[in-house]
Amino acid sequence: MTTSQAAVPYTGEIIAKILDAMIVAARAAEGVIAAGATRRGDLVWQSKGLADYLTEIDTSSETLIRHEITNALNADFPDLRVLGEESWRDEPLPRGLAFVVDPLDGTTNFLHGIPAYSVSIAAIHDTEPIVALVLDIPHGELYTAVRGMGARLNGIPLHVSQISDPEKALIGTGFPFGENADAVRYARQFVPIARTTSGIRRAGSAAIDLAWVAGGRFDAFWELRLSPWDMAAGILLVREAGGIVTGIDGMPATIETAPLVAGNPAMHGWLLDVLHGAEGSGT
Repeated sequence: MTTSQAAVPYTGEIIAKILDAMIVAARAAEGVIAAGATRRGDLVWQSKGLADYLTEIDTSSETLIRHEITNALNADFPDLRVLGEESWRDEPLPRGLAFVVDPLDGTTNFLHGIPAYSVSIAAIHDTEPIVALVLDIPHGELYTAVRGMGARLNGIPLHVSQISDPEKALIGTGFPFGENADAVRYARQFVPIARTTSGIRRAGSAAIDLAWVAGGRFDAFWELRLSPWDMAAGILLVREAGGIVTGIDGMPATIETAPLVAGNPAMHGWLLDVLHGAEGSGT
């Protein structure tokens, strides 16, 4: 039995309570973010690094999510941790139940009025995602997944695409940016994929990218560098929708894996082969 198949010591009732708390928290954050969208021009951009920004909306959303989840679940889990992007301090992932939160995934899109940003929340047990939520705010799309129980979009079951021909495939990605961008490595990967497929898209929110793989909009996805809050929910969404998520080495992904490769079974295998070929062509 693999780690991802190991039994989780929670009843169905508790899992439902966890998911309900996550939905309430995401909806509360949605209100903060929607209100912030009406005053984008007044928001102060705070730099976290080269080309990496946050605003009071990110921090307010995270604070509210933490408050809602803690209040809802503290009686059952007094020691639970809520690990958010804006307060993460390179701390080790805890054992037992914890929550990994991106309070506004796609902040740059949000600041420019581009309608591709989301709230991402994952409940993890011993670092393994067990409940996932991605709320695509501009489009009103709520993606959820429970390990072993499938993935859903606004309550309707999701499944990855059936496309197996690369020439018909649409691939998602995330472009390198900031101080640690490895543009040369990415370019080696990009060229053979662009030459072979029907297109490559960058939404600007990895949580949405992975949700779109789960829903069959993208046939596969890869990105060189992601953080746990970017992908914890998306990994479970893709797996529960019938897809595969691994590292570039082909090993099952964890929420700390980078680079990340996801897709329906056929396109995941194809993309992995192309990436291996590109890695081998480097000097």
